[in-house]
Amino acid sequence: MSTTNHITTKWLGNMAFESNNPSGNNLTIDIAKEDGGDGQGYRPKALMLSGLAGCSGLDVASLMKKMKLEVDEFTIETIANLTDEHPKYYDAVTIEYHFHGSNLDEKKLQRAVDLSVEKYCGVMEMFRRFATLDIKTIFHHA
Repeated sequence: MSTTNHITTKWLGNMAFESNNPSGNNLTIDIAKEDGGDGQGYRPKALMLSGLAGCSGLDVASLMKKMKLEVDEFTIETIANLTDEHPKYYDAVTIEYHFHGSNLDEKKLQRAVDLSVEKYCGVMEMFRRFATLDIKTIFHHA
């Protein structure tokens, strides 16, 4: 049986909205002052990139834990190209996985990234439907 997510998004006035989440948390969505908003919330397209990085990051963190890998710092840089014509959307996205540490097991960390990218991350699969993805893994040895 499939799972359904139900999100309620309420207008707060001007260009701001508050959106709930199945976990019970709320977030504010807004646009920049120069675009008519108050700049007090997340921008919708950027939020998509955070969702992409978060989805894959959760996979990788879970696999790092299962594989008992030592990592001092783990960051994901998501760089996306926005089309010029309306409706503007991301047509190309680069996702860089950065691992920092003195005892990095590169082979296992790459396996964790590959499993997320190829098998587990549903948001990654959604992005594949409209954007070219460039995946990079970068190791920073201390």
